[in-house]
Amino acid sequence: MRGGGQSSRGGQRGGYTQSRGGHQGSADNRDNKEKKKRDAILDLKKYSDKSIRVKFIGGREVTGVLKGFDQLLNIVLDEAVETIRDPENTDSEEKQRNVGLVVLRGPSIILLSPMDGSEEIENPFIQAE
Repeated sequence: MRGGGQSSRGGQRGGYTQSRGGHQGSADNRDNKEKKKRDAILDLKKYSDKSIRVKFIGGREVTGVLKGFDQLLNIVLDEAVETIRDPENTDSEEKQRNVGLVVLRGPSIILLSPMDGSEEIENPFIQAE
């Protein structure tokens, strides 16, 4: 009898394993949903090979030709030019530095703007002296 008891316990363990196998099917469904490609928040494909302006946290600004990007908004620009301004002296002249092919880190970007069709305007909130 003792041998029979052990075999029945072994059978129960086998049943437990099988029930876990059935439970894994729901995990497979979850994996399939996660594998579906998520839509990007911004569709930058229409700006590929066009000139864009990128502003960063801290005030840096870069313009260049968009060559690539990913979901995290990491951006590859070619013919990139960095515009350097003195944050303390707004009347000082801008300096530009050619930086060539660059990868811009997405989390530090605060503004993206196409260069075509955009122009700088005066700030309407500054009071005339």
